[in-house]
Amino acid sequence: MSRLYYDLCARDYVLGLGYETKIMGVVNASPDSFSGDGKRGLNACLAHSRKLIREGADILDIGGESSRPGALNVPCDVEIKRIIPVISVLARQHKVPISVDTSKLEVARRALDNGASIVNNVRAIQASTGFLKMVRDYKAAIVIMHMRGTPATMQSKTRYKDVVGEIIEELQITVEKCLEIGIKKDRIIVDPGIGFAKTVDQNLMLINQLSRINILRCPVMLGTSRKSFIGQILNNKAGERLMGTAATVSLGAVRGAHIVRVHDVKAIKETLKVTDAILNAHA
Repeated sequence: MSRLYYDLCARDYVLGLGYETKIMGVVNASPDSFSGDGKRGLNACLAHSRKLIREGADILDIGGESSRPGALNVPCDVEIKRIIPVISVLARQHKVPISVDTSKLEVARRALDNGASIVNNVRAIQASTGFLKMVRDYKAAIVIMHMRGTPATMQSKTRYKDVVGEIIEELQITVEKCLEIGIKKDRIIVDPGIGFAKTVDQNLMLINQLSRINILRCPVMLGTSRKSFIGQILNNKAGERLMGTAATVSLGAVRGAHIVRVHDVKAIKETLKVTDAILNAHA
């Protein structure tokens, strides 16, 4: 088994990672979601969040801005209006770590003030010193995801000589920056950024060689759920990619993923229960 073992600290939460693959359930509060599951309004987001908790989500990831290829920036006040009421209610009513999916400092700060414990920043390798200091001061965990450019430009930035090696190098720079600023190593998660400035073949290579990222000595998160590279292989739409997602998640766990970020929690929970049982079997 290529997966390493960590305790992830996220404010008041400590998650043991490695013995079983943790599930981060996606809650899209943006109508512009690529997967077609965007929820409008507080009640719809809360109902979906509670469904994911019942199905076995270990973490909820709440986002109010699409990061699909070509997506445009959402104003800060709009993003806050979409997600902060959701985070506030969930943090008060449920003992599940909440991740805020944002690259905006003020949105992240408001989310942390209202009970979030993880910041999932798709632009983390470009994050400002101020953003990282804020994460440090709140003792939150941070997901450092690899992306070149912005969602609007990233698919024009897919030239790599060694895609896995270059992604590791770019993630390492940000990990070191976090450590220099004072974010503790046990609060850092790395994500290779499947679908973000990568071609179909590059995505497949990344999943197949995911264990190389262990060199960073940080927990690894994998986000493949319903993504377009699966659709290009299967020739189907976002809502029809569950089995393709399950294949990527299972192999990702074998290759060392500690957390998977998914839309379909119940089915992926079952997939990973079997995968983890195989990985943890000993003669």
